[in-house]
Amino acid sequence: METTVRLTTESIPLAGLLKLAGVADSGGRAKHLVQEGRVRVNGREETRRGSKIRPGDVVEVTGGETVRIRVA
Repeated sequence: METTVRLTTESIPLAGLLKLAGVADSGGRAKHLVQEGRVRVNGREETRRGSKIRPGDVVEVTGGETVRIRVA
């Protein structure tokens, strides 16, 4: 599945993006996805849930189904 999220700010914390895109239903769930090593930003594993995500970034979350989030 692939989705695009348009930001109205310069950046967004990774956990906030995961919630905004509907991948995580809470900040706690977003934290677990990151801690489990299931999140990649621009092809690299990201372990910081507060990492700043900016337009042009691509976030992938793996699991039962891989979700790709393009940030515009």
